[in-house]
Amino acid sequence: MPSSHGATDRRRSVVYLDPGPRAAFDVRDEPHARMDQRNETFIPHVLAIMAGSTVDFPNNDRTYHNVFSLSKTKSFDLGRYAAGRSQSVRFDKPGIVRVFCDIHSHMSAFILVFSNPYFAVTDEQGRYRIDGVPPGTYTVVAWNEAMETQSRRVTVPEGGDADVDFVLSRQ
Repeated sequence: MPSSHGATDRRRSVVYLDPGPRAAFDVRDEPHARMDQRNETFIPHVLAIMAGSTVDFPNNDRTYHNVFSLSKTKSFDLGRYAAGRSQSVRFDKPGIVRVFCDIHSHMSAFILVFSNPYFAVTDEQGRYRIDGVPPGTYTVVAWNEAMETQSRRVTVPEGGDADVDFVLSRQ
């Protein structure tokens, strides 16, 4: 049975710079992220990572799961695996990956893969912060699975902050 926190999690958006500052492409670490399976729900529902990251898909449920994606960005099928087990996938190129469970049709999630570190997932109140952005003018994009994607131009001053607000509307 799906957990009750799913509705809040689905309101989460991802805000990012497109394209990222040139220096962003010099970053070469390979971090790990995690998308849990609990109460027949992927947690988090929206995960933002950098290209080159590996995502672990631990099964912390009492039933088998089969995590898969048919997305052009990354197609994979981890097969069925039991509670207490985990499988991993490395995401090499930027794009949006829709994730499903072959056994539980109501389970789905999104992984947004970026080529730079300038992105953030909003909190429960829709707030976000992208740190370390070099001075310059950028396009800031807000993505949400159920809303129309929006973008704004912003200039980040030397040693300063810039505020960018979005009001997302249904598609």
